[in-house]
Amino acid sequence: MTQVEFYILENDQSRELMACHLVEKAWQQQHRVHIHTASAAQSKKLDDMLWSFSDDSFIPHEIGSHNEKLATVSIDHAADPVCHDLLINLAVEVPVFFSRFERVTEIIDDDPQHKESGRERYRFYRDRGYELSTQKIGQP
Repeated sequence: MTQVEFYILENDQSRELMACHLVEKAWQQQHRVHIHTASAAQSKKLDDMLWSFSDDSFIPHEIGSHNEKLATVSIDHAADPVCHDLLINLAVEVPVFFSRFERVTEIIDDDPQHKESGRERYRFYRDRGYELSTQKIGQP
């Protein structure tokens, strides 16, 4: 059954930057990752960030699902991705395909709307019996 992790960011951290750090760690461990975003603009922002968020990182990735069998990291707001190891959800809703992943990571920041939608997603997973964990995160 899918394991669901909630990361609660402190100190006005960026959800996108945290996602980049999580992707880097997962990619180094040879996991396949899909980042589900809220919009095409957020997908593009993450695409740009994955090339530049760290001076010494290189994370091959793609926007969309054109070559998902080849890509180890994909980003999209609308595609129904092929199963990967880790789903990082940055959208406000639970993606319908979440249960195809071994792990789901939800990143919650200080924004009141993100907090409320995060609470709703937490209840969604809990009420369906998924294993949940929560961590408060300082600076990545």
